[in-house]
This record gives sequence, structure tokens and C-alpha cells, in this order.
Amino acid sequence: MTATKNDINAVKRKKIANYLNQLLSDAIDLKSQTKQAHWNVKGANFIALHELFDTIATEVEDAVDLIAERVVQLGETALGTARVAAKQSRLKEYPLAISDSQKHVDALSTAIATFNAAARKGIDDTGALGDAVTADMLTQITRGLDKQLWFVESHLEEQLKQAQKKAG
Repeated sequence: MTATKNDINAVKRKKIANYLNQLLSDAIDLKSQTKQAHWNVKGANFIALHELFDTIATEVEDAVDLIAERVVQLGETALGTARVAAKQSRLKEYPLAISDSQKHVDALSTAIATFNAAARKGIDDTGALGDAVTADMLTQITRGLDKQLWFVESHLEEQLKQAQKKAG
């Protein structure tokens, strides 16, 4: 741990940084999955989805930077290489063989929702550890990606309605 005058207890800072490094791996994976969809989407909604996926990738890249920098602010090392992310990410492997726009929308919406659930848990957990700054940062990240999830899911309206009917 790097010396810092940050007034959060060192044990708590370590816990928060460990959580954030896990989320950093998820975010790096989410960005690469988003670019995979961006590069390979095809279909009637191609241009709308191609541009939407690129916007999401940019937003996720901003989140990656915020998360990594917060780890360092807490006195730890940001673990942000592709190899670390590949080993640590909790996101499901992105289906590489798809090109159909609806399949990309479904896969990417699942990845965003999974990431957001982990970040939302972090809001509560880091707040409980006395780190309102990290909780606020995660709120900012989740707020933006919830909006992007809404944009992506708008392309799944019929599938979501059918799933809701089946669920009861």
C-alpha cells in the first residue's frame, strides 16, 4: 500500500481497493465486449446499433478510468491489464460467432446488466465502509450505464414483453 494522507482507515481502503480492482476487470471486459458488438453487428438496425455500441464503449472507458484512478487514490495499485481482466472478470464470455443485431443486443444488455448489478452492490458496500466518495463515483457510473442499458433494451422490446408474459 502506498503512503497517503487519505483519512479512510487502511484496512477499509484495502477492502475498497480490492473490490474496485475486481470491478475494474469487469469494466475492461465490458468495454471489449461492447467493441466486439460494435465491430460485428449486422442487420436492419446496423447504423443505429453500431453508433450506440460505440457510445457505450466510450462511456465504459470513462468508467474504467474512474475506477482505476480511485484504486490508486486509495493507496493501492490499479490492476488493469487485459490479462488480469480476462482472469478476473465476472462477465460471461461474449459469443464471438454472432453477427445478428438482436443477438448482439441481447448479449450486450446482459453484460451491462451484470456489470451494473456489481456496481450497485458496491455503492452499498463502499458506503458502509465509510467511503462516500467511491459510493458516489459508482452511483455516477451506474446512472450512466443504466441509461445505456435502457437504450440497448429498447431494441429488445418484443423479446422482453414475451419473457415477462412467460414469467407470469
